[in-house]
Amino acid sequence: MTTERFSLKDHLFNPEKVAYLGGLLEPAVAGFDRGRFEGQIVEAMPALELKQRIALIASVLSDHLSPDFTTAAAQMRAALPPPLDPSLEDDDFGDFIFAPFGKYVEDNGLGHYDTSMELLRELTMRFSMEGSVRPFIEMEPGETLSRFRQWAHDSHYHVRRLVSESTRPRLPWAPRISLDPAAPITLLDILHADPTRYVTRSVANHLNDISKIQPDLVIETLSGWRAANRQEPGELAWIESHALRTLVKQGHSESLALLGFPPQPPVTGQIEALAGQVRIGHTLIFDVSIEAHAETSLIVDYAIGFVRGNGNSGRRVFKLKRMQLAAGERIAFTKKHPLRGDATTYRLYPGRHTLELMANGTTLATGQFDLVE
Repeated sequence: MTTERFSLKDHLFNPEKVAYLGGLLEPAVAGFDRGRFEGQIVEAMPALELKQRIALIASVLSDHLSPDFTTAAAQMRAALPPPLDPSLEDDDFGDFIFAPFGKYVEDNGLGHYDTSMELLRELTMRFSMEGSVRPFIEMEPGETLSRFRQWAHDSHYHVRRLVSESTRPRLPWAPRISLDPAAPITLLDILHADPTRYVTRSVANHLNDISKIQPDLVIETLSGWRAANRQEPGELAWIESHALRTLVKQGHSESLALLGFPPQPPVTGQIEALAGQVRIGHTLIFDVSIEAHAETSLIVDYAIGFVRGNGNSGRRVFKLKRMQLAAGERIAFTKKHPLRGDATTYRLYPGRHTLELMANGTTLATGQFDLVE
């Protein structure tokens, strides 16, 4: 028996969602032809990918909203449902069906800065608008950062999160912006003490982006936040760990030291019971052991050197665990790593692969296995 593969684009943009959007717009837009609006979208949508569907709906909106942008903005605002629950704390991304509203603002609102920014603030309380606000940052960086300083204190956490998320140097699914990575640090200085994990997760991801460009700035910023003592210690520790994850994988000594992990830990390690051959679609299973020669704190990871389609190798680092070992203590455990042939993030190719066991970014042991079809 076969199961139908999950389709994210069909889950997020489908006739039912389009009907929901049409039902919101109908009482908000005088003379709105709901049937034609939904028909234009549903007819063209099946052949399109996710971002293309967003662009399609935004384009169809142009046919049904007022040609005057200020009036169209008021129509969209009138169509919005109540904001997302402000009492929640995390993972409340909102409804993707409102993404086309943001795309409409990108396409039509650059000449109406104040109206567009206030509308994006309203929209982000229904679906995150970090991508749609970036053209306005690029166009008016000083004015937008000044506005963001007010939004960093907004009563709704989705607005506060937007301040961090939209200014990330390497925001996923979004074009790069020319903003200096150091420019939003004063905003993150406010937001790192936010009581909502949805906001502080964005702050940590933002710093992780910066760590790939200016690692010293990240260390300086986190050290300053420790000294300021404005965030609850446990949450600040979580921010630090999440913000430094890329640098830790690279064995960055200052990052490891800030987290309390020695860059050259006094341990030895082994990879054991590693199969010489694994089929694509099966699971790589291996045993590892680590022995401490002095008391130490460890971040244990493993890396796989994957064969790529061009014959080169691409290395990916994966988490194992964090631990504290006493002098002379030895720990052993088994890891199972699925090698899915239908992964959407990267494709597997047959060939000789490498496996590394690492502690605090230092390689302790290596092994090899052949991935076969």
